[in-house]
Amino acid sequence: MLKPGDIIAMQGTLAAGKTTITKGIAQALEIQDTITSPTFCLISEYYGKMPLYHMDVYRLDGAEEFINLGTDDMLYGDGVSIIEWSEKIMSELPKKTIILRITPQDDGSRLIELENWGNGEIQ
Repeated sequence: MLKPGDIIAMQGTLAAGKTTITKGIAQALEIQDTITSPTFCLISEYYGKMPLYHMDVYRLDGAEEFINLGTDDMLYGDGVSIIEWSEKIMSELPKKTIILRITPQDDGSRLIELENWGNGEIQ
């Protein structure tokens, strides 16, 4: 169960399903808005049972640009933060971050791995 302050760092290739999983999380949070990838706006905010901050850092040049977006209030706030293409900014994320890796399989399915970054456990 996700709780306020949780951060999910999504990793996977283009069209792996990052936004699709975000849509499922938004549904669980009873968010009524249509969820789309924030590739061009970088951050989308949605409100349901708790805030959902959906970030896409694909177009950023690195961690410094992420810091300059002013994301601290989101990462350390009262909502859930989901970051697509998080590989680019892992150095700026707290150790409590949950890493969600999506790997497309040859049969069209997806292998999903979760890692509690703080202790390295993969489920």
